[in-house]
Amino acid sequence: MAQDVNIEEKKRPFPIIALLPLLFVVVFLGVVFFELTSGKDKSSIPSALLGKAVPEFSLPPLEGALREGEQIPGFDNEVSKGAPVTLINVWASWCIPCRAEHPYVKALGKDERIRLYGLNHKDPAEGALSFLDELGNPFDAIGVDRNGRVGVEFGVYGVPETFVVNQEGIIIHKFIGPITQSRLRTELMPAIEEALAN
Repeated sequence: MAQDVNIEEKKRPFPIIALLPLLFVVVFLGVVFFELTSGKDKSSIPSALLGKAVPEFSLPPLEGALREGEQIPGFDNEVSKGAPVTLINVWASWCIPCRAEHPYVKALGKDERIRLYGLNHKDPAEGALSFLDELGNPFDAIGVDRNGRVGVEFGVYGVPETFVVNQEGIIIHKFIGPITQSRLRTELMPAIEEALAN
């Protein structure tokens, strides 16, 4: 009579490689959590031009005239000469946030301490003129950057962006995104006051 033989099966060790996807997810979530809670300003993108002179450029004027017949001159890198503070606002008619910020740009244009220039970025002339006819022209001059080359010189990531330039022609602040009431008060005006104080 054959004996029943009880053979113990060897237990296989749990493959550690099976834990790698879980480990990856835990590390990824940890990095995301750290970034969200770090307190860093997500709208702040460093600019290589901060503390440096405005790059050399010359922009032609916006061709055509506004409804009221106003001719708009272009401008170049000498814009800050003789001005306590200069703002260069990068905008385009196709840019929805530019439309939203325009009332604040107009308000800045009424401040007699500020010289305000518009850098029209990759925009057809008819679109830019229509935008200004509808919403008003707050700019002392508008330079047309049709191919975006000057925007590249300034390190423009997108529109709108606004640069604060002191009377020595040094860029002291780069404001990224649309101007809002709160950001005007807490970010842009302090930079303007800093330029005026020096």
